[in-house]
Amino acid sequence: MHDVRQEQLTVWLAEKHKSNQVTLQPLTGDAGFRRYFRFQLNEQSFIAVDSPAQYCNNKAFVQMSQRLAQANVLQPDIFYHDTENGFFCLMDLGDTLLADVLSPETVIEYYQRAIDLLPVIAMLPQQNLPRYDADFVRMELDIFTQWLLKEHLDITLSPEEHQSLATCFDCLVDNALAQPQVVMHRDFHSRNLMCYQQQLAVIDFQDAVIGPVTYDVVSLLRDCYVKWPDDVVEQALKYFIVHYGKQLAGENISTAQWHRWFDLMGIQRHVKAAGIFARLKHRDNKPSYVKDIPLTLHYIVDVCQHYPELASLKQLVVDKVLPLVEHKEVK
Repeated sequence: MHDVRQEQLTVWLAEKHKSNQVTLQPLTGDAGFRRYFRFQLNEQSFIAVDSPAQYCNNKAFVQMSQRLAQANVLQPDIFYHDTENGFFCLMDLGDTLLADVLSPETVIEYYQRAIDLLPVIAMLPQQNLPRYDADFVRMELDIFTQWLLKEHLDITLSPEEHQSLATCFDCLVDNALAQPQVVMHRDFHSRNLMCYQQQLAVIDFQDAVIGPVTYDVVSLLRDCYVKWPDDVVEQALKYFIVHYGKQLAGENISTAQWHRWFDLMGIQRHVKAAGIFARLKHRDNKPSYVKDIPLTLHYIVDVCQHYPELASLKQLVVDKVLPLVEHKEVK
């Protein structure tokens, strides 16, 4: 099948580099609409990106790249870009994701290094960034109801279940809004951090917003794709609180409050992620992410059991959602 976008990208790159030797090699894609390619010129490697403007926030990518660079956060330098057509030529950071090097022996060291990036990101300039406000949070939570419950599992909630779920969602919204609001990456996890020349580099930052202080740290420590023992999570969270808590949230936040913010933020993120994984299958024809749904649901169950106000969310997942998800997995 003729790929018009790839052909246009190749022509654009050839013009920018003044060379007719551009040959694109496809790389594994991500959950979004962007496509990545590698090409070599004059013994230098580059990454080309096809990022359709109607689906991707290209201007935000350029803006955040500039702010991260000014803050000395390693990220893929932009050599050339055409935001309207959605073409980029980026620095090649290699193929090693943080996820590839994590092990029980290395996880604490790497997580602490990743956490060291968070206050730098949190204090980037906020101009022109969207706010992760109540409507934004509710929109994300509704993805769970629409795409996981309704579309993927064909679950119809009773009026009472709808009301109970709405009450739980209200609790999660209130938790997000109650926290100090900082610049957050919004997808800060082991597949969006790369190991490059003994440093960690940040990628996929175009969806950055102004939002709750625990969002990025919970994205890292309660990763949707890998689960670490509770003591590992606790040790890394303690590192974040001890080293950066006062800097990001002031003097008077108790450890108990940090844990509540963190736990409920994690539930919100996993509720959203479970819905997005279902949406990727049914709307975007990317079925591979469905295998990641069970881990997000088990996170929800594990954490909700410590919060009585979220008991109905836990029961919904235990009684109705998990059995159907696991049944689909078996099939």
